[in-house]
Amino acid sequence: MAAEEKPYRSLVKAVSWRVTGTCDTILISWLITGQAKWAISIGFVELFTKIALYYVHERIWNRLDFGRVKPASKDNFDI
Repeated sequence: MAAEEKPYRSLVKAVSWRVTGTCDTILISWLITGQAKWAISIGFVELFTKIALYYVHERIWNRLDFGRVKPASKDNFDI
């Protein structure tokens, strides 16, 4: 069986990805609205909702074997 990720790893990955994504959202919102206050507000709300969504998404995918390859067992080597 393939190694599974611990839930805290998924959380750290979610937070690091969302910080990057939120900076992008704030920049795009500012370019569209021309208002920094609105851009930061949109980014702040988006930060928390998408962290939660990503975490749930990651934990669901962690339960699936789709696309995983089981490591070779040490007992199966032919000499």
